[in-house]
Amino acid sequence: KVYVKVFTNSPFLVCMDLTRSQEEVIDLKYLWIGPDGKNLEGRMYANLTETGKLMMMGFKESMSGAYTCTLSYKILETKTQEEREVFEAYKFLVYAYREADHVYQVSVRFATKECELAANSQFFEELKKTLNHIISDLTCHIVESSYKCHSVKIPKQGLLHALFVSFQVNPFAPGWEEVCQQVTYDCEDETNMRVQEARDRIEEFFNKQTYALKHKFHTAPAIHYLDNSFSVTRIDSCRPGFGKNYITHKNCASCCVVCDPGTYSPNNEVTCQVCTRPRVKEYGARSC
Repeated sequence: KVYVKVFTNSPFLVCMDLTRSQEEVIDLKYLWIGPDGKNLEGRMYANLTETGKLMMMGFKESMSGAYTCTLSYKILETKTQEEREVFEAYKFLVYAYREADHVYQVSVRFATKECELAANSQFFEELKKTLNHIISDLTCHIVESSYKCHSVKIPKQGLLHALFVSFQVNPFAPGWEEVCQQVTYDCEDETNMRVQEARDRIEEFFNKQTYALKHKFHTAPAIHYLDNSFSVTRIDSCRPGFGKNYITHKNCASCCVVCDPGTYSPNNEVTCQVCTRPRVKEYGARSC
């Protein structure tokens, strides 16, 4: 199995095993057959060398599948001077993959005077505005935001009312498509880099709350950040037509690999679903 990131060139596939490569070989011939069962010689995307190596250029999900090379060479019997032709076949299963899209799930807590305080909801709305402002230049935004108020008993400190805030840092704020059009490489790299920066800025924002409470306030505000309550986890998703499979693709377990024939992925989840009536014969199907 070979995994090739979409829009990049594949590594060279070698039509020979290690043992044979270290021997003298006479009258070598190579025949590369692609997933469609046709000869790859002369194809625009196939770079074939004189020594039988194959590189696929600008790899797309539709180029996934089985690539077979038949190697033929001659063996000369020194005593009888007879020639014998030998054939060997090598098969590569080549899969297109993408990097997973990253979203960060954040949870954080704030102390409040009481759960019925009218200022709680106003504070929450202001917090969302502030966080969105911090990351807006990265075309990232805050989504799936919510909060709940609970009374919490803390050891050696007594009872405390706390706002449990959760939200996601998402890289697909309005305008992200235009940003992607400006990059020459695959856009997942760009969006993942931006959302990582957004996540780092938000963590820094909460770290500054801790510093301010310790060094700038004589008494804490009615609603204030609870030290060390910031936690974040990464959530991966795959583009339609791609999914993760830790069993089938254990050598590319973190990759979003193109869906096999007979499976499909219509959305941005992380698994390829099996078609109930597997009419799908192509790789990367988005529906059955």
